[in-house]
Amino acid sequence: MSWARAAGRVLAALLLAASALSAALLASGDALERGTRGLDKKRHVELKMDQALLLIHNELLGTNLTVYWNSERCYHCLPQLLGNVSGSGEPGKPSMAPVAVSTQHTSILQLNDTLEEKEVCRLKYKFGEFGNYSLLVKHIHNGVNETACDLVVNKNPVDSNLPVCIAFLVGLAVIIAVCFLRFLLSLDDFNNWISKAINSRETDRLINSELGSPSRAGLFGDDAQPEVWRLSAVPPRLRCVDTFRGLALILMVFVNYGGGKYWYFKHASWNGLTVADLVFPWFVFIMGSSIFLSMTSILQRGCSKFRLLGKVSWRSFLLICIGIVIVNPNYCLGPLSWDKVRIPGVLQRLGVTYFVVAVLELLFAKPVPENCVSERRCSCLQDITSSWPQWLVILMLEGVWLALTFFLPVPGCPTGYLGPGGIGDLGKYPNCTGGAAGYIDRLLLGDDHIYQHPSSTVLYHTAVAYDPEGILGTINSIVMAFLGVQAGKILLYYKDQTKDILIRFTAWWCFLGLISVVLTKVSENEGFIPVNKNLWSISYVTTLSSFAFFILLILYPIVDVKGLWTGAPFYYPGMNSILVYVGHEVFKNYFPFQWRLQDNQSHKEHLIQNIVATALWVLIAYILYRKKVFWKI
Repeated sequence: MSWARAAGRVLAALLLAASALSAALLASGDALERGTRGLDKKRHVELKMDQALLLIHNELLGTNLTVYWNSERCYHCLPQLLGNVSGSGEPGKPSMAPVAVSTQHTSILQLNDTLEEKEVCRLKYKFGEFGNYSLLVKHIHNGVNETACDLVVNKNPVDSNLPVCIAFLVGLAVIIAVCFLRFLLSLDDFNNWISKAINSRETDRLINSELGSPSRAGLFGDDAQPEVWRLSAVPPRLRCVDTFRGLALILMVFVNYGGGKYWYFKHASWNGLTVADLVFPWFVFIMGSSIFLSMTSILQRGCSKFRLLGKVSWRSFLLICIGIVIVNPNYCLGPLSWDKVRIPGVLQRLGVTYFVVAVLELLFAKPVPENCVSERRCSCLQDITSSWPQWLVILMLEGVWLALTFFLPVPGCPTGYLGPGGIGDLGKYPNCTGGAAGYIDRLLLGDDHIYQHPSSTVLYHTAVAYDPEGILGTINSIVMAFLGVQAGKILLYYKDQTKDILIRFTAWWCFLGLISVVLTKVSENEGFIPVNKNLWSISYVTTLSSFAFFILLILYPIVDVKGLWTGAPFYYPGMNSILVYVGHEVFKNYFPFQWRLQDNQSHKEHLIQNIVATALWVLIAYILYRKKVFWKI
């Protein structure tokens, strides 16, 4: 309809206006940040992003101080040398040493008497980015010879989280505007007014030129789907599945592009969760759901299992090959040596996971019971009992993971070690990063063929290579994908029985969440098996799967049942996930996805760049959707 096309243009204009407003608001903090850093340069310390200046004033006569530092997030870590301060030469004239301190997390500072190697004082403080602080170390004359350490704020820090808040508020404003416009479009009087307003000869000519062409969905518009879907009998294409996949993918693109260089958009150093740790397992989960739905549809069309096995094998092979190409770029570093080729990676793990789960479903595939399809009646556990052979294999695989993780002897390391190595565990096991998982990768693939810069390097100073997409963790990736298969079975077995679907999603959400509570003891580091993305621990799988079932619990009724939301804009990249993922990895260093920043130490500028780059991939996915171009392998 003509009014729908006009609405699409209005929405595009809203998006452009929101981008301009966001850029203008984010640009307002330049003077404050640069002024603060200018003060720090006078102290001969060049501050970088997520750092503050600390001036240590030592008023202790003849007592040299050694300053050690640790992050509160660094679990059982050896203190790291921050600097040395000479003793005061005469009363009233303290010696001073400037040091840069981290502002990402709360810092633990320990000052020791250099000569006697005893602790003088200790304090915990959360410094602010580009702030200027003084630490005054002096004697207190109160009848007892005591030393006091007082922290003084010389210059207030900048609010480094302000750009994120502004971007969030602008995005929220756009969502509200879109919802309001959609509400107006749902009113008959408003539609009639719009139709009359745009009823001109030029509009008629454009409409006539498109007669006979397939319907196209607007950026936030109608529910029309590609014609190929209408040829599918069972199961139907579920928008919540593609929307969830697109949500995970867009978050993955934003995180991979840098996420504004904020710590919570980077992977956790070891145990724990950040936003970056959510996206890959969600993608694996929804891949499992898609495996079951698509294979059921293909088999019901009459495709033989042998032919489908060939397609599965070929697709897995292509995913692995493309993944190896992507994780080994050489256009900037010169020719790559075969001795340094990284073998594991995201697409490689997806390829192996896809193959194992798809073959399991293919081997034990059963037609959906007739009473579930025609009469909408199904046994309360039909979706589980029909998969008992697959569940048996999955439980056996998990048993293998547990046995190797906790009982495989690792030379020079305690059996069952789950730590980061480096300076963790008080530096006792510097070369034991990842325990059995790291040992298996180094043994089978070699040090040079795995990831060289794991997330634990920054905080724990990891001394050995470790790959978060390694061999052992792939087992739990398979487990997570199979939990996604379970979600797909719920959606198909209980099709059109919304209440039954929501009850089962809720049950899985609570059940997996309870397992996570038991395994972790509701603690980041003290549980039996902590949540750990690098290890892909079983608690990580149950936690993220619990979140995934909760998201489906929200999306399914809103998107597929009530139709309150079409899933846009996440729906479009979800329909072209392989193209968007490969494209964003290949072109990440090219304009307009990246450009030279005026201030490379500004969260604000990095955030603008990363939001623009991510939005461009959403736009590309939307254009391809309109053109009905879908890249499948």
